Amino acid sequence: MSVHSMPHTRHGSPEVRAKVGARLRSVEGHVRGVARMVEEGAYCIDLIKQTLAIQRAIDKVNAMLLEDHLEHCAATAISAADPAERRRTISELLDVFAMSGKL
Repeated sequence: MSVHSMPHTRHGSPEVRAKVGARLRSVEGHVRGVARMVEEGAYCIDLIKQTLAIQRAIDKVNAMLLEDHLEHCAATAISAADPAERRRTISELLDVFAMSGKL
């Protein structure tokens, strides 16, 4: 685990974290609702529409977190005097984009 992902370290904006937390709680409820729909034998297309809505909600959460990271953590690291810190931050961002299939 890197120093930047350790659980006791506070990163990002408290306001954005609060909004993300609220969205994730909403997604959690949505997932529970879809699970109920599955158990009740809901129509497949209705289930797919709901899971796509959940995916869009998670994509929005990721966009909010990435924007917060770029504005706070990455901006600080990229402007740091330490070239290794800049390279690490750029590599970290490229890894996230690669994981998302966006590169």
